[in-house]
Amino acid sequence: MTSPIIHHVSVINRDSKQSFEFYHKLLGLDFLLKTVNQDDMEMYHLFFGDTTGRPGTEFSVFEMKNGAQKTYGTNALERTVFAVPSEASLTFWEARLNLHGVFNCEIENYNGSKILRFEDHDGVLLGLTPVTMHEDEPYSPYETADIPVEHAIFGIHSVHCRVRYTKATATSFEQLFGLKQLTTFEDNGYHVTVLGTEHALFNQQLHLYEDRTRNLEQMGVGAIQHIALNAKDHNTLLEIEEAILEKNFRYSGIKNREFFQSLYYREPNNLLIEVATEQTNFKKAVMTTDHLDDIELYLPPFLEQRRSFIESKLR
Repeated sequence: MTSPIIHHVSVINRDSKQSFEFYHKLLGLDFLLKTVNQDDMEMYHLFFGDTTGRPGTEFSVFEMKNGAQKTYGTNALERTVFAVPSEASLTFWEARLNLHGVFNCEIENYNGSKILRFEDHDGVLLGLTPVTMHEDEPYSPYETADIPVEHAIFGIHSVHCRVRYTKATATSFEQLFGLKQLTTFEDNGYHVTVLGTEHALFNQQLHLYEDRTRNLEQMGVGAIQHIALNAKDHNTLLEIEEAILEKNFRYSGIKNREFFQSLYYREPNNLLIEVATEQTNFKKAVMTTDHLDDIELYLPPFLEQRRSFIESKLR
C-alpha cells in the first residue's frame, strides 16, 4: 500500500476568486473547502485536491490581498509539480495553458523524463510531469467537460526546494522521515539531489537545488508558504516531535487543525515544514454553485460563534 511523502502544499495568492478560477476551473482540481486561516481569521484559506481530498493531493491557497510580492531567492520552497498520466498529457496541458494565456516554459527534458513548468496569475511556480501509477494505487481525479480523465491531474508529484546547504536538509529529512537519496543530476547549472522512498504515493519526491549565490527568498504573494510532510498516524507524529526537540529545531508544538493533527518546524535551511497526520477527518464542501462567493464559508466548531465577526472582516 502506498503512502504520501507530501501531505499538502500551501501557497500565497492575492485574490481568492482568481485562485478559484485558476486551480479549479483551469487546472481542474476539485474544490474541497472555503474556510479561514486559523492563525489569521481575516484571511481566506481555500483547499483543492482530488475528489476524495486525501493527503498527497491537497493544495491550499492563503489569500493575502495586501501582501508584498515575494522576492526570488534561495532557502525557498520553490515549485510544486503535479502528476499527470503520460507525456501526451503534457502536450494537452501545454496547449491548454497557451489557450488561456498562462506563461509556461514549454515541454522540457528533466531528470530522464519530461516536465512542463508554468506559473499561476501571481507567479506561484508550478509544473506537470508524467508519473506511472502503481497497480494498486487509487486514482480519483476531478473530471470536467474540457479536461478528459486521461489527462487530468491526479496529485502532487514533487516539490522543488532551493537551498544553500543540500546536505543539511537531506540529512534532516532522512533522519526525521526516512527519506533516501534516489539520484542526483544537473538542471540549468544547478546540482539537484532527489529524495524519496519506495512505494511513495504518485512516486512523490523532494528535489533539492543547491544554490549558494542568490540572496535569501523574501516570503510574499506568489510563494509557497509551507509544505506538509506526512506522518502515518498520531504516534508517528509524536516520534517526529521528539526527534525535532532533540535537534533543537524551532517548532510550534502539536496543533489540532480539526482535519488532522500537525506541527510546524524550521529545518536547517529555514524552510517552513508542517508535519500532518495521514488520518484526516476532511469533509468536502457540497458544491451547489460554481461561483466562489456563493459557496458557504466553513468554520470549525470553535470559531462558529464568531461567524458574523469573521465574515465582516473577510468582505
